[in-house]
Amino acid sequence: MRDLQILVVDDDDADALMISEALENAATHTNVERVADGREALEYLRREGAYAEASRPDLILLDLNMPRMDGRETLAAIKNDDRLKAIPVVILTTSGAAPDIVSSYQHRANAYVTKPFGLDEFEATVRLINRFYREVATLPADREP
Repeated sequence: MRDLQILVVDDDDADALMISEALENAATHTNVERVADGREALEYLRREGAYAEASRPDLILLDLNMPRMDGRETLAAIKNDDRLKAIPVVILTTSGAAPDIVSSYQHRANAYVTKPFGLDEFEATVRLINRFYREVATLPADREP
């Protein structure tokens, strides 16, 4: 198993903290970075400004409802960028609305997961996503764009 680099794109501090804690408690080698909206995510992914030294993530956990640039726009931008489109994107959001689900898959999301409301269920869900991408899925060997 290799170390996994995860970029969390979520404006909710509590959710971002729960994701980080779930991954820390999973006893795996996972490095988690967090940005608060889509604009910041694209700066991170494109290594612009303060993110010039950012590591390319193996996986992006993307919330849909954020200020400035929401997850829908961010997903479209990532999947339309030849340098970024191979990075798996898992939508991790509170929305279970059918139009959001359909739109996310139309924009080539790799998975759509509705955030559970209970803490234990939330952490278990995050650990399952982590385990799948660390132990089951085959990711590109090259982390550079």
